[in-house]
Parts: sequence; structure tokens; C-alpha cells
Amino acid sequence: MSADLIRCPWCLGDETYIAYHDEEWGVPVTDDRKLFEALILDGAQAGLSWITILKRREAYREAFDGMNPEKIARYGERDIVRLMGNAGIIRNKRKIQSAVANARSWLAMMEGPGFSRWLWDWVDGAPIVNRWKTMQEVPASTELSARISKELKRRGFSFAGPTIIYAFMQAMGLVNDHLVDCCRHPMRSDTPKAGDRSGSQSV
Repeated sequence: MSADLIRCPWCLGDETYIAYHDEEWGVPVTDDRKLFEALILDGAQAGLSWITILKRREAYREAFDGMNPEKIARYGERDIVRLMGNAGIIRNKRKIQSAVANARSWLAMMEGPGFSRWLWDWVDGAPIVNRWKTMQEVPASTELSARISKELKRRGFSFAGPTIIYAFMQAMGLVNDHLVDCCRHPMRSDTPKAGDRSGSQSV
């Protein structure tokens, strides 16, 4: 995309971030494996900026067996030690242990209708389209992200608080939080959910 286009200001100043904004952020994702990877990476982001994780995404994929949940779920203490020695990822033991536990919880959910089906049912199968004018209007979390977080925690997930889950929802396209004047907002607004919101929080 042209450098002259209007974009959400959070991505400006870094080519990697701009490409992520233009090509990925807010695009609806229904692939179970991609959703799993995003959830693990969003958990790793806790307390950090997303660009910190984004620039390490390939290192995470390499370190975590291609983000294969079946393999991650079988990780033991030796794998934890191996990952703690990997300078390419965030070497936080609780976050690494959380990724293993979350893989196991994710696999348990896949024995039913699947993670993607479960997740998209929360928004009736279509993105919630918001119409924020400024970054100050965009919420860090919503009632809906809090409810999803609570249910994920009940199912054994960790590093899945309301703020992390809302960031996950934004990235995976469950909500369209591109600002109204951003070049990507109309491209994600072709399938608005009933009850389209204008300058109000998604609930």
C-alpha cells in the first residue's frame, strides 16, 4: 500500500508494523491453528508492546515447533529449560508454561465444535464494526472480552485476561477497530454485525 494512505497511528514509524497493519490486523481469521498461534503470542505480549512480539514471531514459530499445539501440549521440563535459553523469544517462565497449558486446553476444546466455531459464536459469526475517530476512543477491553476471558480461564487458559483477549479480538477481526479515516476500515466493514456501533464500546 502507498505510504501516502491514512493509517491508524499506532503502526506508524516502523515498516514491519505498517505491513502488519495493512495485511493482517483486523482481517477476520477462522483458521483454528492461526487463532491458536495468535492467542499464544498475545499472551506472550502481556506487559510488552506488540511490536516486540511481532519482530520475534518467526523465532517463536521455530522455537515452538511451528506453533503446533499437539507438540506443544507434550512439552515437559526439558523443553521449558530449552525455551528459557532461547534469546529469540521472551524468556519468561510463566509465559512459556502458560503456552504449554494453553495448548492442552485448546486441544480439549477441539474435541468439540472447535475453537474457531466457539470463538466466532460470541459475535454471531460476523465482525463487530466500530467507528472510532481517535485512538483515545478505542477501549483496552470490553464487557464482551471480559466474558470471553472468564470462560477461557474456566477452561484452563492463562495469560488470557480481558485486555489480552480484546487485543486478540482486534487482531483476528472479531472487531473492526481501525479508525474511520484509516484506509483499512472500509475494507473490513463489508460484513457488519447487526447493531453496528458508532463511537460506542463493543459489548
